[in-house]
Parts: sequence; C-alpha cells; structure tokens
Amino acid sequence: MADQILTGIIPSRAPNLAAQDGLSPLARATQQPLMLGLFLPLQSGAWTPTTAKRGTDWTFEYNAKLMVRADELGFDLAFGLAQWRGVDGYGGETQYRKYSLDPLLATCAAAALTQNLILISTVHVLYGWHPLHLAKFGASADHISRGRWGLNLVTGYQPQEMAMFGLDRIEHDTRYAMAAEFTEMMQALWHEEADIDWNGAYWSMKQAYVSPKPVYGRPIMVNAASSDAGLRYAAKYSDLVFITSPGGANLKAALETLPAHNKKIKGLASAESREVRTVINPHVVCRDTEREVKQIIDAIYEGEDAVAVDTFLGARGKGDQNSWAGHQRHERVLGGNVHVLGTPEQVVEQFMQLSEAGCDGIQVNFFDYEPDLDYFAEHVLPLMKQAGLRI
Repeated sequence: MADQILTGIIPSRAPNLAAQDGLSPLARATQQPLMLGLFLPLQSGAWTPTTAKRGTDWTFEYNAKLMVRADELGFDLAFGLAQWRGVDGYGGETQYRKYSLDPLLATCAAAALTQNLILISTVHVLYGWHPLHLAKFGASADHISRGRWGLNLVTGYQPQEMAMFGLDRIEHDTRYAMAAEFTEMMQALWHEEADIDWNGAYWSMKQAYVSPKPVYGRPIMVNAASSDAGLRYAAKYSDLVFITSPGGANLKAALETLPAHNKKIKGLASAESREVRTVINPHVVCRDTEREVKQIIDAIYEGEDAVAVDTFLGARGKGDQNSWAGHQRHERVLGGNVHVLGTPEQVVEQFMQLSEAGCDGIQVNFFDYEPDLDYFAEHVLPLMKQAGLRI
C-alpha cells in the first residue's frame, strides 16, 4: 500500500482536527469533560509483573499500532514513562521491564503516524541534560508533531538510576529547585528572539539561542509530583499533573482521598494565577460479565512474579518520593494507579466517580493492550459519550 510505513504500520486515518477547528492540541483536549489518554507499554511487562499469557509487547511497532489506533478513536494523549534498569530489569522469571524504549524517541517517531494525539515523553532532566539540549530537542519535537509533543519533566529519585550516570544523590527539594531553573531556562530559549546569557545556580549558557520556536509558544508541560516541593513546581510550570491516588489502588479508598488531593493541586496553581488539570492512570479490566473480569484477575495473580514485584517495590522504597505510599503490595501485581474493574457499565460509572472526585482526565493502562483497547473502543467509549464524559 502506498501509505504504508517501512514497519508495516499504516498511518492514522483520523482527520486533522487543527485544520478544522484551529485549536491547539491542548486546548482541544481540555474541552473534553474527561480527557482520555493511553499509558503506553514501552517497558516489557508494562504495569503487570506476571507470567499470565498476553500479547502486550514493548517494541516500537506494537506501541505505534496502539498510538495509531488511539488517534483514530479520538484519544487525547498517549504517554510514555522512562526508566533506567540493569541487565535483569526488576528480575524474576519475567525479568520485568528488562527491555524499554526511550519515550522521547518513540513518541517523536509516532508523530509521523498520528494526526491529533498528544504525545508525551518522560525525561529525567538531572541525568546529564543541559537546558539548551532539551529546549532544542523539545522545539524540534514540537514542530515534528505540529504542536502535539509534551514533556513530562522529572528529576529522578532512585539512587540506582543516579549511580548509572555517575551521579551522587541530590537532596529532594534541591532537585525541584534545579528543575525550576532548568524550566526557566528552557522557557527563555523557547520565547526569546535574541541570544541569551544566563548564569544560574546550577547551569549557565552564553549567547544561546533555539530555533524554531514552538508552534503554540511552548511544548505541553507535564509533571507527576506528589511532595510539597514537587507540587509547587507543578503548579507553577505544568499544564497537566499526573497524580497518584493517596489512598492506594482500591477505588473506594482512592475516592476518599482524591477530592482533597485534586483541590490542593488546583489551589496551588490558582495561587500562581494559573490553571492545571489533573490526570490519573487507572488499570482497566473490562469484560461483558463480572465472572470474565474475575477470571482475568485470578490468572494475573496466579502468575504473579513475586521476585519482580518485591524488587520493584524495593527500588521505589530506596528513593525519597512518596507517590505510592498508600499502595499495597498485592495492588502492584495487577498494576496501575487505581483499579477500575467490571462490565462496561460499571467501568463508566467508576470513571464518572473519578471525574466527580476532581480528576480532569484518565490515562488507561491494560493487561493485554491490543485486544483490550479494541474491546474498550467497542464497549466502553460509546457509554462514556452517553454519560457525558466524552464529546
């Protein structure tokens, strides 16, 4: 076929909405009552450390097909996390997350295959980056995607990762002071039509300049903070904040804690005369009947890779972030931030509850991504529209 890419992936046939409505991708996404994203499985094993059978794959071809499908379905965004692990990943029988794609490269490559989907990459900016590098790369990614690229700027918190780059551990709040300076420098480079001299506390540059300038002023900025210092950073600089349920993955417990958490984040942004939107990532298991859902969950738990689960939790425990403090060990086997389980009607009702708790968006992750996304498209998306969660 003439429109096939070398990998065999056919580019999205979704219409170019920017040509129709003139809106920026972020402005279009935030018009939705509930933004909808796909949490990409760029790491082997994705979110679920189990030997249970599935087709989920970390490769670019697999992820690109998911992004093209999400684009055609009208999803607002796709997101890739970044990680740095050793030869066995998190170990165990599955060598959980041994293989992983770089999200910056993967999302930029997918820009040529998609039309409207916002493509968000995670970058650990303290792992050897200079603001000039990322400002240039970000502006280029922004143009390649026609304003659809987003930066999930993170500082990193795991000592093992920092050691891989020959770095000593940096105190928690200092990391966010560094992130703020890094962001200020990038923003200056994205906006100024002049060479810039900058002597900061952590970086400097002389006669620095970046072109082209981003399509809509700057790329979409994202953060996934939970600490006071992190949330203050997110409130000042981010457009979207990826949140974690303080109450754990059980939906009932999550709904008890999310309203106050969302209110706090939006209050911090309001104090900066800004508006941010919060997005949470539920792990969705959905089938026609509760019995079928239970069969899938039982298979996941029966195949639990206990070594991988414990190593994963142990690595998180060695850092000083507290995003997942309320989550229990068994919840990590299934994966995700909150668990949304049930029939299509039950899943949509749970999405409604997350919306009512102050979440502006969800980015779903699945156990078996390709067939689960197809099922979601056929059975859940129409009900979301009927419920007023999607336009």
